[in-house]
Amino acid sequence: MTNSPPTFQFGRRRRVPVKRARPKGETVVKPEVIVIGAGIAGLTAAACLLKNGYRVRVYEQSDHLSELGAGIQISANAGRVLHHLGLEEQLRQASSAPLTWLTRVFDSGEVINEISLGNHHEDTHGVPYYQLHRRDLHRMLVALVRSFDPGAITLSARAVGFTESDHAVTVEFANGKNASASIVIGADGIKSALRGRIVTKESITYTGNTAWRCVIAAEALPQHFMSHMTTTWVGPGRHMIMYWLDGGKMLNMVAPVERHEWAEESWTLHCPWEELKADFEGWHADVQSVIDACDRDACYRWALNSRAPVDNWRTDRVILIGDAAHPTLPFMAQGAAMAIEDAAVLARALESDEEPAHCLELFQQNRLSRTAKIVVSSQEMSHINHLATAEELRRAYDRRREITRDRDSWLYSYDPLRVALK
Repeated sequence: MTNSPPTFQFGRRRRVPVKRARPKGETVVKPEVIVIGAGIAGLTAAACLLKNGYRVRVYEQSDHLSELGAGIQISANAGRVLHHLGLEEQLRQASSAPLTWLTRVFDSGEVINEISLGNHHEDTHGVPYYQLHRRDLHRMLVALVRSFDPGAITLSARAVGFTESDHAVTVEFANGKNASASIVIGADGIKSALRGRIVTKESITYTGNTAWRCVIAAEALPQHFMSHMTTTWVGPGRHMIMYWLDGGKMLNMVAPVERHEWAEESWTLHCPWEELKADFEGWHADVQSVIDACDRDACYRWALNSRAPVDNWRTDRVILIGDAAHPTLPFMAQGAAMAIEDAAVLARALESDEEPAHCLELFQQNRLSRTAKIVVSSQEMSHINHLATAEELRRAYDRRREITRDRDSWLYSYDPLRVALK
């Protein structure tokens, strides 16, 4: 497998209207905002804006509210936003907090890297490192949005496009209806209907990896299995990440495996357990214990596609956030964290000016480089984890150790609520 770093794609830049001075004493009326997508990105953005006094309408294509997938990791950079929204107590109750993150060689179990989490993460950054089920975080955010406005979320509304004037944006839905607002936030994920209208040049490359995912009940595993830690098993052509959910009641497993061809990005595609078992033949007994404990009717696999960072996510009144703007591979556990960061920074940017284009440009210029760095770093990690021998893996992690430690200073320490917007 070859991994070349992605390149930025530069398209036509949007004009930014001349900023007008606001007369002294003029009352500022906050614009109405439409959010497309009721996933973690869209709901967090809606909650931040509702908290700030905006009128927000969230449109979701599904006919029911649920979150696909399994485990999610929320480091301090995103946890700060969720605490700000009043979710700290719920997060602590629903989460597991690992003390450490180990990287181990696939067959021998040798530990070649260790990252302190638990008390270290909270003592350093003031917020725990949370690991929980996506559905639990999604449930919290739905309830929070509805606590601000019970009618904020509309279901069965699949956006298919938008038209934009000097004063408003009108979103068109597949059911023939439409809705208008001053600003539209595209939080509709990796298959965003809005992205194609904004990102004119797109580079999508299959990484050569597919990812297995399963959730295993704790009682199906050996007693005292992997207590209070997260573990990444690394080896030739594949790796496996496992961590606890729901206070240790469930184990989340994600396992990227190199495969020549695979097209489907869906998280809901069932695949035979026997193929999972064959993919990790000869790996450590702990890996076998997890695979053997999987529900054989609930093994899923999806393709990991790489999208190069782009330099524009906006029009004058429409902005993309989360996976719709900067989809990333899961190897740094920062996809959801970036979406949550986006929501907080966007809410702050919208307070900066009454002209939407100025606000959206401020948001974009303060998010482009950070999200691109995470996207590229995630792509690099996939190669390191798949080296063929223990010696190669040791050398690679020796080189990466300083970079890993450096995450405390630039990744986890980032505060979306207070970082200067330049």
